[in-house]
This record gives sequence, C-alpha cells and structure tokens, in this order.
Amino acid sequence: MTSMEIDRPDVVAEVTAAFAAYEQALVDGDPDRICGFFWDSGRTVRFGIADHQYGLDEQHKWRAAQPPLPPGRRLVDPLVTTFGPDVAVVTTRFGYAGTAATGRQTQTWVRLPAGWRIVTAHVSTPLPPTPPVDHEVDGSLEINDCRQPHDQRSGVGRARR
Repeated sequence: MTSMEIDRPDVVAEVTAAFAAYEQALVDGDPDRICGFFWDSGRTVRFGIADHQYGLDEQHKWRAAQPPLPPGRRLVDPLVTTFGPDVAVVTTRFGYAGTAATGRQTQTWVRLPAGWRIVTAHVSTPLPPTPPVDHEVDGSLEINDCRQPHDQRSGVGRARR
C-alpha cells in the first residue's frame, strides 16, 4: 500500500479557500454561485435537513426555490481534512444569531479539471435525546450499552423478570 499525505498544508489552504467562498455564496443566497461549487454531474448527491437532491439539476431547482438563510450564520469548529492532493472532507457545525449551534454539515470535495468541487454533501440537525430502548430477549430484559461492541454486551445490563 502506498503512503498518502494527510493534511498537506497547501491542499488544506486551497480547500479552506474554496469552502469559504462556498459559505459566502450560501450567505449571499446566490443559487448559481452555490451550485457552481458542486460537481456538474447526475451523481452529485446532497442530503438536506428535510430534502435531498440527486444531480446538480435537482439541486439548482431546489436552491432557486429556497428563501434566504436566516441572518447571522456562524460556523463552529470547521475542520478540513485532506487525503493526498485531490480529496478532502469538510465538516462543521453551524448556527444562527441568537441560537446555539445545532446544525451539522459534511462535504466531500474532489479536485476535478474545473477545480475543487463538492461531490456529496449532508446537512442535518440532531434529534432531541431519547431514553434508551429496552429489548426483551428470552424472557429477560437487556439494556443495550452502545459504547461496547455487540459481542461484548452479552450479559451486560441483563435482569431477569
């Protein structure tokens, strides 16, 4: 297996600049500029909070119909991780003025002949916490501890009825 350079400073700087320009287009509410940062392909995928688009054409139609973002968008802990000279993942949390940062955003960027482009993106907000689910197994009650691999949970938190 060949070694790969992770987080080459020059590549991180290039992707950071592209991501900042994308964010500015997003804040400006310019659908053409926003879509210009995505790979012009039917294989481009974007999963939003309550929407999804497959292909740049679907995304452009969706973006053109969207209202502007709320004012005061801010990013929290953006992270650019690069893999060699041509692939990067950007993650960040985001929020708006007067609210806690609750949104999450992940983008995969690839250096294409046209420059750095987003090939897939995912935007989400966390669900409110829910209590753990109890599962009944063979007449006993098993409490799943998700911090342990499944094969190590045997007998953990089990109680007979």
